[in-house]
Amino acid sequence: MKLTIIQTGEVPEHLRPRFGSYPRMFEQMFDATGEHFTYEVVAASDGEALPHPSTLEGIVITGSPAGVYEDHPWLEPLRDFVRNAYAVRTPMLGICFGHQVMADALGGVVTKSEKGWGIGRHTYRVVTRPACMLDAAEAFSVACSHQDQVIVPPPEAEVLLASDFAPYAGLAYDSGAAISFQPHPEFEDEYAQALAEMRRGLAPDHVVDDAVASFGRPSDSRSLAGYIARFFIER
Repeated sequence: MKLTIIQTGEVPEHLRPRFGSYPRMFEQMFDATGEHFTYEVVAASDGEALPHPSTLEGIVITGSPAGVYEDHPWLEPLRDFVRNAYAVRTPMLGICFGHQVMADALGGVVTKSEKGWGIGRHTYRVVTRPACMLDAAEAFSVACSHQDQVIVPPPEAEVLLASDFAPYAGLAYDSGAAISFQPHPEFEDEYAQALAEMRRGLAPDHVVDDAVASFGRPSDSRSLAGYIARFFIER
């Protein structure tokens, strides 16, 4: 199965030599599941034209430093792409910004959260179980890095993952062909910790300190990645 990775942002420049690109992180995440995927990348945030979703096998929308409420020329074409993908039921995954832009395009509301920065490894309760996650654990602990949040989910979305900090941290859509998550199962801990350290001076010190300490707890990223791979394979 070929996954078309819609790149909507870049790894901070000083971290690229060590950690690479966001598309490469997704490729490594999916490769580690043992499933057989191939990949292509469309750099949407660089203005690259988006293909029609009916020609694609699977879609992954990456994270981004951009906000869905900002004025970028590539955002409206991306919203149209999301709506078209949903209409033709092309399997679609959104992570972080991808989660937010899917919700925004499909009738939800996304804003900068008054709760501030969500960084470190957060734990999310499993609220509903789509077909690909029927045997999932009760919760997942996964790295996150965001200020924006979905505050009203789209009408056709069910809450999949939730926490007190992010009540709409995972959404599963009624079409059965769209799923999205606020946290980042594609991030290795070293990269997520580097991002947390970048927030010093932006987030309170205790928030950053707690985030860094949280990486001492076990990660469920590989488990969540396995369910995401199943979502695509079983479509």
